[in-house]
Amino acid sequence: MTAQKPKGIDHELEKAISTMLRDVMRNKEASITDKVKVIDRALKLEAIKQKMNDEGFGSGFFSDDDSE
Repeated sequence: MTAQKPKGIDHELEKAISTMLRDVMRNKEASITDKVKVIDRALKLEAIKQKMNDEGFGSGFFSDDDSE
């Protein structure tokens, strides 16, 4: 029997994105494009975490109600 992988965002992934964000923002040679890309990744991670914590997220996909 194998152990189940815990649900949620991998802690190492969160840590890596946090470290990358900090390092890129401190780097004076990093371009604005580089900085915006890292910010975008961090924001996407936060959005995913918000959706995971929302009990009602996605519940509308299983309803019979068409809202056309």
